[in-house]
Amino acid sequence: MSDNAALDKICQLLTERYPDRDLGAQAADRLRQWLSGDIPFAHEEQIRKHLKEEHLDLLFDAFWQVLPFGTGGRRGSVGYGANRLNHTTVAMTVQGHCQYLKEVFPDEELKVVVANDVRIFKDIKSTYGFLDADHPLFSVSARSLGELACSIYAANGIITYFAEPDVRVGELPDDAAPPVLTTPELSFVIGKLGAHGGINLSASHNPPDDNGIKVYDQFGSQPVAPTDQVLVNAMEKASDIPDGLSYEKFLAEGMIRAVPDELHDEYLETYEKLYENVFTPVADYPITYTPLCGCGLTTVGDTLKNLSFPVISPPDEEPDGTFSVIPFKAPNPEVPQATEPARAYADAHGSGIVISSDPDADRVGLEIKLPDGSWYHFDGNQIAAVLGYYLMIDPAGPKRQGLVMETLVTTKILGRIAEKAGNSWIIDDLLVGFKYVADVLKTLGAGGTYNGIDCSPDKLVLAAEESHGVVMVPTIRDKDATPACMYLAALYQRLCQEGKTLLDYYVGILEDLGGYDSVNRAIMMAGAVGMLKKDRIMESLRADPPQELAGQKVNKFVDYRDEEAFGAFKSETDKSPRNVLQLFCDTFVITIRPSGTEPKLKLYCQLLPFGEPSAARGTELLAEVRQKADATARQIYGDLLAIIDESLDEASLMLPDIIDLDRKLHFEQKTVPELHKRLAANDFSDLSALLDWLRGEAAAMTPGSDPLPALQASMAHICDGWAASDVLGGNALLGELQGWATNSGQQS
Repeated sequence: MSDNAALDKICQLLTERYPDRDLGAQAADRLRQWLSGDIPFAHEEQIRKHLKEEHLDLLFDAFWQVLPFGTGGRRGSVGYGANRLNHTTVAMTVQGHCQYLKEVFPDEELKVVVANDVRIFKDIKSTYGFLDADHPLFSVSARSLGELACSIYAANGIITYFAEPDVRVGELPDDAAPPVLTTPELSFVIGKLGAHGGINLSASHNPPDDNGIKVYDQFGSQPVAPTDQVLVNAMEKASDIPDGLSYEKFLAEGMIRAVPDELHDEYLETYEKLYENVFTPVADYPITYTPLCGCGLTTVGDTLKNLSFPVISPPDEEPDGTFSVIPFKAPNPEVPQATEPARAYADAHGSGIVISSDPDADRVGLEIKLPDGSWYHFDGNQIAAVLGYYLMIDPAGPKRQGLVMETLVTTKILGRIAEKAGNSWIIDDLLVGFKYVADVLKTLGAGGTYNGIDCSPDKLVLAAEESHGVVMVPTIRDKDATPACMYLAALYQRLCQEGKTLLDYYVGILEDLGGYDSVNRAIMMAGAVGMLKKDRIMESLRADPPQELAGQKVNKFVDYRDEEAFGAFKSETDKSPRNVLQLFCDTFVITIRPSGTEPKLKLYCQLLPFGEPSAARGTELLAEVRQKADATARQIYGDLLAIIDESLDEASLMLPDIIDLDRKLHFEQKTVPELHKRLAANDFSDLSALLDWLRGEAAAMTPGSDPLPALQASMAHICDGWAASDVLGGNALLGELQGWATNSGQQS
């Protein structure tokens, strides 16, 4: 069959098999466009190798939309096509940014900063196993895409600053990490250089097969509506890429320049000054810090060492773009399992704390060792509460007063902290994303007010979000793990001297201020089908708001897309961030929204103190509030699934939310019944054989990583049920499986 005949056949199949909203026809049109020769860097010869019916699902997902420009940039799977992150989507984003800058700053000598993290595409999902092993996207990295971006900016006459530009990614040894610039340091450098903007080549905490590009403004922040609409419009009108993209030529001419070394020192000094007179570090209590194979050693690591903390880091978790030793390939401080190897390293080196940052070093993680030897994972809301209390209320802390900011899904305990500290302001209604924190800082810095609050940005004490992000200085206008890590290290050492733990400290906050808690869940649903399901859930809730949730009356239903309540949309780009629903009950607030950067619907359950204070104290109080919040979130998670005619049993609901809904359903409907059948038939010779089978069955849940840790909590629940009420109750191998699952080293 000729190439044209194969293309015609595939386009017909796309149109027929994906009729919803004409998405299949749109995919076919984009596929033809990408094979027309008019798209730069399209790699047409590779796309033509897709033109077989067996690759139809892949083609549809690669072309049903143009990779969205949302939350300040584009992020997605590396691959071929319009809905993938590749040379084309990066190049057109950069070209659009160039045209935007020329329109907004027509008479200025333009400067930008280009940052990159360490990630590199190795196709761990084997998506492109049908292509030659050396296909053009294999081993494409954030650094190599950064080099492409620098060339395009320079070709447009824009001076571009890049970390160590003389170091070319193609000339590095295989085991050498590329030069990097973290997200927070990018924000800082833009301001210091007086640049007109910048970009970051990073997918943050996503798996290594993903990548992304985020655009920053002249303030070192991501623009919000309606400014970002102007940027999006420029992206859509992006013209042809200039000819003659010669990185070497532009470097020699000085159009591509090194980020000055002294700016890194100034970044470190910013936090050293903030830390002055807080706590003198001691050598007795080592601090384990892991960058989770990302960039954080240059920011968090350098800062902790400059402050004289005794820092130790797992040597195998230094920069590694494949995140090879990170469980599930998920270098995300929100995922408790991500730091399991670092906790083992801490155990071996006498350390009782693990602090972490994600690959671009903007999110912070915290785990602490308890007296019984187990480890406790702090979520983002708990970290925010500890930092807020320490900075503002703790008699032995800095005792600061001033401005506290948080998004509408972040723990409400921060408001109580600001209230108790006195002489402070709380802003707790921001839309999700740190660009809204930055926007308030810009407004206040320009002499404006926010909801009647009129103070200098220098009054900032803490801005926090539930997804492990904080800001503490107004000159850095994106999340930064560094200040959180330095204060957590100081507090940890002080508490060690007092014979206490950070968990004792957090429980004390609850005893002082009330039984607050937050549990966040996510329903992962990828692709066009997932998008339709997410839309269906949101549309159903809007059309028929629940009158009751988890046994409680809904007192108030808030739709942030309600223009009467929240004003007209400022632009099309204002609609996605405002796709948020909140439901208020007496003892909890539920918030539901699609993620702006990942294929998932997010559910936030914020527990509030209500009625008589609990009589529980210590860890009993912690367990009580977490049980309430967890049970409520799990019940509402099930209610959301019911809207799309799906359901999960209790065991499947225990699977980590990094696992796609379809994989969870397969586990429940196929894997678990087959395991029961095989156990009953004594098909396994021993536990090792059983676990090998289970590992193979669940491999697709966590591509490129051992799935067994993700199954342990669920398997413990299943085994308990089978042992108590099933014919397998006396099965010896079931007892071994139960022991493996129960004694899995799960965290609190």
